[in-house]
Amino acid sequence: MSLPTLLISDLHLEASRPELTAALGRLLEQYRGRCARLFILGDLFEAWIGDDDTSALADEVARELSAFAAAGAEIGLMHGNRDFLIGADYARRCSARLMPESEIISSGNQRFLLLHGDSLCTDDTGYQAFRQLVRQPEWQAQFLGQSLDARRSFAAQARTESKAATADKANEIMDVNAAAVRDALSEACVSQMVHGHTHRPKAHSVDTGSTRTVLGDWHDGAWIGLLQDGALELSYFDFKSIN
Repeated sequence: MSLPTLLISDLHLEASRPELTAALGRLLEQYRGRCARLFILGDLFEAWIGDDDTSALADEVARELSAFAAAGAEIGLMHGNRDFLIGADYARRCSARLMPESEIISSGNQRFLLLHGDSLCTDDTGYQAFRQLVRQPEWQAQFLGQSLDARRSFAAQARTESKAATADKANEIMDVNAAAVRDALSEACVSQMVHGHTHRPKAHSVDTGSTRTVLGDWHDGAWIGLLQDGALELSYFDFKSIN
């Protein structure tokens, strides 16, 4: 039996919630040396305004991930809608590689399409327009060229506006679009998809005979996907139970 692959997303780490970082540390300690791969499918951090915005939180997470990699695990770090500005410098500090927006991995005789998941929420046209804008290299270069204070102000305003917009949107609009899911699976020629973003953990059957597994967020506890020999198990743990 091969060593498992660990899948997590939407931790939304922030300095005001140290219990999240502590839970990540305990999880990494639990699987250190017992895991072949760790894929973080976006929104590791609640916000990220550039690799030059150093913080004790970023330093601690980098140390923990680097130690996990040193024990023999490959680490893949995918951008989410909150931390899409994580760059190569910070990835190197974590001994991780930056993943593309979607990636196919293999386990046993199964192939899995990994995504953050926000690209599938095509009914939310306002968000998709914003996503297209901020993912452009020109926009990112202009933003990162501003002072840290200016970037912090922008990020704070964007979070406030995002919360207000989310409160006015129907739940269905913020979930994935079924046609977008089918198209992504067809284009990748796979029958298994794993993503986060929607904070609606569940294994869904797709009408094409495929499976879409959604990882949960870490607001109240840790959602973990454990992939081994082609079988994916989705589990939830109270923070205190991770030891």
